[in-house]
Amino acid sequence: MKEYATPAIPMPGLPLAMLPILLTIALLAVQIFYYDDFTPHIPLAIGFGITALVGWLQGYRWKDIESGAFRVLHVAMPSIATLIIVGMLVGTWIASGTVPMLIYLGLELIDPSWFLAAAMLMCSMVSLAIGSSWTTVGTVGLALIGIGDAFGVPIYWTAGAVVSGAFFGDKISPLSDTTNLSPAVTETNIFDHIRYMLPTTIPAMLIALAVYWIVGGADAGAAHSLERIELIKQGLADSFAMGPWQLLPLLVVIGLAFFKVAPIPALFTGVMLGGGVAILTQGATYHDALTFAHSGFSIETGTATLDSLLNRGGVTSMTWVVTLMMFALAFGGALERTRCLESIVTAIMSRLKSFRGLQTSAILTSIATNVVSGDVYLSIALPGRMYKPAYDRMGYSRLNLSRAIEEGGTLVSPLVPWNAGGAFVIGALGLGVTAGDFSSLLYIPLAFACWLSPLFGILYAQMGWFSKRAEPIEEEATDEEMRMVEERG
Repeated sequence: MKEYATPAIPMPGLPLAMLPILLTIALLAVQIFYYDDFTPHIPLAIGFGITALVGWLQGYRWKDIESGAFRVLHVAMPSIATLIIVGMLVGTWIASGTVPMLIYLGLELIDPSWFLAAAMLMCSMVSLAIGSSWTTVGTVGLALIGIGDAFGVPIYWTAGAVVSGAFFGDKISPLSDTTNLSPAVTETNIFDHIRYMLPTTIPAMLIALAVYWIVGGADAGAAHSLERIELIKQGLADSFAMGPWQLLPLLVVIGLAFFKVAPIPALFTGVMLGGGVAILTQGATYHDALTFAHSGFSIETGTATLDSLLNRGGVTSMTWVVTLMMFALAFGGALERTRCLESIVTAIMSRLKSFRGLQTSAILTSIATNVVSGDVYLSIALPGRMYKPAYDRMGYSRLNLSRAIEEGGTLVSPLVPWNAGGAFVIGALGLGVTAGDFSSLLYIPLAFACWLSPLFGILYAQMGWFSKRAEPIEEEATDEEMRMVEERG
């Protein structure tokens, strides 16, 4: 991308920096709560325009704003491509019988009374092993949504358990990209970083597991539950051929992820295998396989519940999500390019006098960046770069900072609908929002592990618990490093 030379422009004052954010939040609130319409695309686009106007008043040219937006979009293109491929994956895996087979096995093996706890544990183990919350949500999570639907469990409860488990594994797996990014930004050791996250991660997961265990799932002995389960199982058996071949696409994708193959080629391999298995075992044609990948799977089983479960997927199913991500990322890129975000963080840091305030502010800044920018990587990188000198000055280990930005970044990402993580969860699990019905978004407060962990981090900061002081070697920040931090951007 061509870079445009721009004279040094000072940061905007705090009121001017806050203006585009506050106006955009107001526009979103009017759209969602007054008009009862969850389509935040245009308010975010208007927010981008307001930010561009603020930048113009500062002295930036349109090419500067454009390059800032496009830079963030360029960085996020792998995430957008992953979303599109997951849409293809869902369509072909339903057509191949992979998802129906997983649903059938789950109905056979999982007791409905402890379904939610089992869902969280299953996603935790898979995500920890492969280091990818997205792959876990798009494969195992999708099947669990189907199983929960057959058990009569509300989709938002199942999605909450899936998200809690999948992003837990992403947070502490050494194979995860964000788990590697946080210590890289703060210049700490990845395994020290993982160990230092355990004091917040373990209690958050145990509380979440206890809640899911108590809630359970469904009454396994109720006559209506048994009838519903048998109806779903019979419908699956009548509509799809089932056997070991149906599990091949899933096993290959998990194997590729375990051996650190990049997500895009790993998932696309799953798409190709899903289409191949559909042709070889389900009687689909080559053209059918292409249609399933593009437009999603379609079937009429005679059972409305089963039809609503299976008729989904395809590239077109991700259009709403992808466009939402693009608007949010462009807005975040413009805020960063005009130094609005930097101005806000700098203003916060200038008022910090204690470690309690510093640690709490680092977590909240990461959360706020997640909400405003829509980009999980920016929510980790920006606070990590900006707060690092403050930890050095106060004599506290940067491991405190790496934990703070991981909790406010990775774990909060799926809880923001227009963030890359939230948009992915909504698209992959089919959590569609219709006019006047936001019930599927109840998965956000029900993803207990994701928001409990940052709360524990804030609690520890206020109480002074698990607040590691810097080792002597960490205190030796060089003048060159400090200069580079001050001149970032």
